[in-house]
Amino acid sequence: MRRYGKNPDEDDIRVRPNRKGNRPRTHIRPKHEDAAEGMVLTVDRGRLTCLVDGRTVMAMKARELGRKAAVVGDRVAVVGDLSGAKDTLARIVRIEKRTSVLRRTADDDDPYERVVVANADQLAIVTALADPEPRPRMIDRCLVAAFDGGLTPLLVLTKSDLAPPDKLLELYGDLHIPYVVTSRGELEDGDAADVVRAELAGKVTAFVGHSGVGKTTLVNALVPPERRRTVGHVNAVTGRGRHTTTSALALPLPDDEGWVVDTPGVRSFGLHHVDPSRVIHAFPDLESGTENCPRACSHDEPDCGLDAWVAAGHSDPARLYSLRRLLATRERHEGD
Repeated sequence: MRRYGKNPDEDDIRVRPNRKGNRPRTHIRPKHEDAAEGMVLTVDRGRLTCLVDGRTVMAMKARELGRKAAVVGDRVAVVGDLSGAKDTLARIVRIEKRTSVLRRTADDDDPYERVVVANADQLAIVTALADPEPRPRMIDRCLVAAFDGGLTPLLVLTKSDLAPPDKLLELYGDLHIPYVVTSRGELEDGDAADVVRAELAGKVTAFVGHSGVGKTTLVNALVPPERRRTVGHVNAVTGRGRHTTTSALALPLPDDEGWVVDTPGVRSFGLHHVDPSRVIHAFPDLESGTENCPRACSHDEPDCGLDAWVAAGHSDPARLYSLRRLLATRERHEGD
């Protein structure tokens, strides 16, 4: 062991080069002003496929982002190797501010929030009219998630050759939600795709629905052949479909008409994260009436100001009923 005298000077002290801790730490991070703009197309085990300047680039999240995660639809800043060549890897150094967020939890009592899609303009809620039977409570929950996240809902009802849509549409007439009705025959000859595509032009649309409703089949009819995904079948005994889509994927429509985001089929849509006060924004004819509501009003209690507002003729009573039905979905399971 090296020993020093009573008064050692600088020359007596040896410092091991490159030893951890020798370099001073700084909180200053590079601004990456030269970063390229990109869009996240899909996420798979920590690797993010991004569209950058028309090229598909594989990237990973930079350490400086911490726990902030990028999801499908995010607009991101990317640096590094942007060639898109095999075995290259870029870095996502910034996630831009989101305009909308579709979120869900596994169950209503699950506090862990999952962001499904970012920056989508609308949410296409795909529901079969039969085989499997429609689940109105699931539709209600998806509507609440859309209103809460800033997305415009669109009802897409499939398999009208097996059952008429009138009864289901009657439940949502007072919400004035746009809808499209398709049949299996129309899907096969391409007419259904044309009808649905007209509602998607110029928008980013996330498709959601439980397994077996024909969601991925419809998406495949909308996108070019080389972009199509694997399709499953409905079990004849249980009436349930098999999960063929395991991760969300953004797919471009032909001629740059917009984007569709195919999401995995869901059997539950938890709303633990939803703030009921945000859902009222989707009811502008009722929102002004909340000024006379008590603090933290649930809009379904004896002294709610909306009752007097509707009684005075400012809105249709059916609209208030629809609002309260949607807000009550947090207290009910999808199958109720």
